[in-house]
Amino acid sequence: MITQPTLLLDKQICLANIERMAEKAHANNVILRPHFKTHQSAEISHWFRDFNVDCATVSSVKMAQYFAQNGWKDLTIAFPANILQWREIDQLAAGINLNIVVESTEVISFLEKQLTHPVGIYIKIDTGYNRTGMEAEDFESIQQLLNLLANCKKLIFIGFLNHAGHTYEAHSTEEIMSIKNQSIQKLLALKTFLKAGFPLMQLSYGDTPSCSLSNNFTDLDEIRPGNFVFYDEMQTNLDTCSRNDIAVALICPIVATHPKRQEMVVHGGAIHLSKDRLTLPNGDSHYGVAVKFTDNHWQTNEVIGTVKSVSQEHGIIKLNDEYITTFHPGDLIGILPIHSCLTANLMKGYLTTEGEKIEMMV
Repeated sequence: MITQPTLLLDKQICLANIERMAEKAHANNVILRPHFKTHQSAEISHWFRDFNVDCATVSSVKMAQYFAQNGWKDLTIAFPANILQWREIDQLAAGINLNIVVESTEVISFLEKQLTHPVGIYIKIDTGYNRTGMEAEDFESIQQLLNLLANCKKLIFIGFLNHAGHTYEAHSTEEIMSIKNQSIQKLLALKTFLKAGFPLMQLSYGDTPSCSLSNNFTDLDEIRPGNFVFYDEMQTNLDTCSRNDIAVALICPIVATHPKRQEMVVHGGAIHLSKDRLTLPNGDSHYGVAVKFTDNHWQTNEVIGTVKSVSQEHGIIKLNDEYITTFHPGDLIGILPIHSCLTANLMKGYLTTEGEKIEMMV
């Protein structure tokens, strides 16, 4: 019986999400290198094996160590290399096929000097997200990195990697697809300009919104979506999935009701959901969608309200009119998270709808 905030996972929905993306990659003859930062679970990672996925993306050295210890032998750390962890990187490279990301001559020179085992290198390219990476149009600076890599013995240049994270800021599916197409064109321009010196360079593209919407990945070598394994309210708001595709929900006990305010209080706050907030086109915002919970599953066709505010342990649900007097302390409701990656990271484990407990990395 659920008595406290619990992240419930529907394995069948999760498997369907994995299968759909794997089939899409296969149809386009590209490698699916899913980002495991969403689920951070060895057991869930093994579900990908059933769909012929044998490589993955992670976001930290610690995560790479965890999945390497659990049988994954081909990993890309899609985060700028932290030279303070060169020993851990070197140790990982001794046992698996490890790829890392660089964007400066300083990091390249340092790692080439320190590492004793070969490591695959992607140059991170900023195609418009403006978070990190070399500007896609800065051919001269990118050429300097390539000149340095050409003389390296331990660092093996593979190609260019980007994250089209600005798709999350789009206001329509058409805008998402436009961002995807523009990003790929920028990567292709680099490849065309530099292919004489590196004819085998690869292009690695990552984000969930455009990978979910698109059926065409011509000119790419691999895709790296992550959030698709669970999806969330952010994705439904972008129209990249339906609520029926969301594979996790935070199940919360009701601890108080306030009918006059059309609100109720649940045990489920910022330390469970995070403080990621979704702002709607009308200017309203919320921290999650509250749904009815019956028969050990959340009901996506019964939206009862939204999470108006969160503090550390509290969640305040603003109820829809028809549910003002429906619920009482001791009842359970489900909350569809805004950002499933952060919710999973905070909860540190899952309970499946079949009653199985699944652990995550700690």
